[in-house]
Amino acid sequence: MAAHTVLLVDDEINILQSLRRALRKEPYEVLVASSGQEGLVVLDSRRVDLVVSDQHMPGMSGTEFLSHVHRRFPDTVRFMLTGHATLEVAIEAINTGAISRFFTKPCNEVDLMASIRQALQQKDLMTEAWRLLRKVRHQSAVVKTLERDNPGITQVSRDHSGAIVVEETPGDFNELIQEIRKELSNEQ
Repeated sequence: MAAHTVLLVDDEINILQSLRRALRKEPYEVLVASSGQEGLVVLDSRRVDLVVSDQHMPGMSGTEFLSHVHRRFPDTVRFMLTGHATLEVAIEAINTGAISRFFTKPCNEVDLMASIRQALQQKDLMTEAWRLLRKVRHQSAVVKTLERDNPGITQVSRDHSGAIVVEETPGDFNELIQEIRKELSNEQ
């Protein structure tokens, strides 16, 4: 599977540098933006798996930015990281930005990294589940077509243990030996 891309959005350059340093050993491509508007430009040009956004930024708040992300890029996981945590901000981030996690500054980098890792693993599992569901639906359509074109083709007989019974024309031992010899001579 392709490497994940994480976008960090914060107007404080030292926070972006600190977060980028914390993620340097992780197998992610890390992008940064210093405003919500800049973050949207990045999202318009690149596939991003997870966004970590500050709340208080000039021009566009983090909740406003994450709300745009939620509407335009619903598969992108959204985290809020703020130094001005209030219940109102948390509720707005959850209700309008549909965030997965809410962190306060200064945050425990280990907790943030573990949360990012867990969120991306969950995203991968959901992607795989959808892929398998599409495959099952396709296979089901193929089976229906086979059954429609060849009635009874999908019916199987089972024994008392549930094993599929394959009926073959019984023959004697000598007939079996002759068939094997015939097959072996055809291969040479």
